[in-house]
Amino acid sequence: MERHLISAEHLSITRVREILTKRLPLALSDDARKRIVRCREYLDRKMENPERPVYGITTGFGALCNIAIGHNDLAALQKNLVMSHACGVGERVPAEIVRLILLLKIQSLSYGHSGVQLATVERLIDFFNNDVLPVIYQQGSLGASGDLAPLAHMSLPLLGLGEVEHEGRIRPAAEVLSEMGWQPIELQSKEGLALLNGTQFMAAYGVWSVIEARKLGEWADTIGALSLDAFDGRIEPFCEEVHAVRPHKGQTDTARNIRRLLEGSEMIARDKQHVQDPYSFRCIPQVHGASKDTTDYAERVLTTEINAATDNPTVFPDEDMVVSAGNFHGQPIALVMDFLAIAVAELANISERRIYKLISGMRGLPDFLVAKPGLNSGFMIPQYTAASIVSQSKGLCMPASVDSIPSSQGQEDHVSMGSNAATKLRRVVENTRRVLAIELLNAAQALEFRRPQRTSPLLEELLAKYRCRVPFIGDDTVMYPHIEASVEFLRHETAC
Repeated sequence: MERHLISAEHLSITRVREILTKRLPLALSDDARKRIVRCREYLDRKMENPERPVYGITTGFGALCNIAIGHNDLAALQKNLVMSHACGVGERVPAEIVRLILLLKIQSLSYGHSGVQLATVERLIDFFNNDVLPVIYQQGSLGASGDLAPLAHMSLPLLGLGEVEHEGRIRPAAEVLSEMGWQPIELQSKEGLALLNGTQFMAAYGVWSVIEARKLGEWADTIGALSLDAFDGRIEPFCEEVHAVRPHKGQTDTARNIRRLLEGSEMIARDKQHVQDPYSFRCIPQVHGASKDTTDYAERVLTTEINAATDNPTVFPDEDMVVSAGNFHGQPIALVMDFLAIAVAELANISERRIYKLISGMRGLPDFLVAKPGLNSGFMIPQYTAASIVSQSKGLCMPASVDSIPSSQGQEDHVSMGSNAATKLRRVVENTRRVLAIELLNAAQALEFRRPQRTSPLLEELLAKYRCRVPFIGDDTVMYPHIEASVEFLRHETAC
């Protein structure tokens, strides 16, 4: 069976997607094992005769960093840290994000700069491979000092505490560990900090959002092309010459993609009575392209993050150094997640405007895309729904990273709020999927009023597949199941 080896080899977001999609089991490479063991052995030797206090290892945490801890209490210190920091509240973190958190934490600990026991990393791998998912809550992290509260909830089951989701049920972790024949981990010095300090909660949301933003960018082009043809739009704004003189990558790629999608369309080729289209159609390359360029940028930053050691202190066995620093600070990814939220929201913003035009009774299309308007309201209210969602996303796009509230008696006096940026970003991504689904519902309906003319072979094939899920609507019917079916179509199918 194929598996993924955790190693120092570059981990791409594409590979992360593959691991999750194929449900590849994880295993440590020999090099990773050696790095973990070597760092742990170095730290154990260091603790035998400590020359000076080492933050979080022989001292308390945060504002308690000046309180020394006796050698016999070092293990209790780490367990107390995990228990006391498990203060998450709010909604549960979705299972797909929890899997990502586990993967990214394992990757970060494998570099041999964290001082954890090999057994601790192997147990996290056991959790991932056996789909034993710690119950984690979305609220509680400030995005600096690492994602303390959510990662504490991730860590509780290692100790036989807290809850896990396994085989579709939420159960006490101790019960599941017993069934699996796993003994609780006895944390050693530094391990609690290594587990709780880190950006894996934020980064997991960011990686998931980049993966989904790429898919939504593809769907935005496909659905936008469908709407353009249904609206009797013009192809000239997408010609190569226009974009060669303003060669932003996303813009030129999008224009090329729209030309590809509409190649062979009878409708796009026919003579037009109008000389210009509204911006929501004419400027698809400029708007979609800018969002794609932002996704590229976010992916570069997040790729650096998931290939990094982000706990504190950082241990350097070769240099005989244990350094208390700030790699747990989420600022680098907090900023780009706020940026990505704006970019993804814009895909919905322009989509809603195309929806509005399609139901407006223009260019030979009936009012609200129904044959007997008046008796039927048709597609009037799906546009309301899209407008409501877009408005909510605009509120969610207020940057979380511009805020900072000091904590720990002022010791942690600037925080990134990256965890709030992360959870808001996921909501924006889901909102955008819903709006694009509503546009697909409208565009497919509008095209039926252009028959017998046909759009391109690519888009006709897509329409045939879509019609297996969502019918043409002749008279008013209950609409929400068709919207939900459209959302699921986008979630599980691939754009042209």
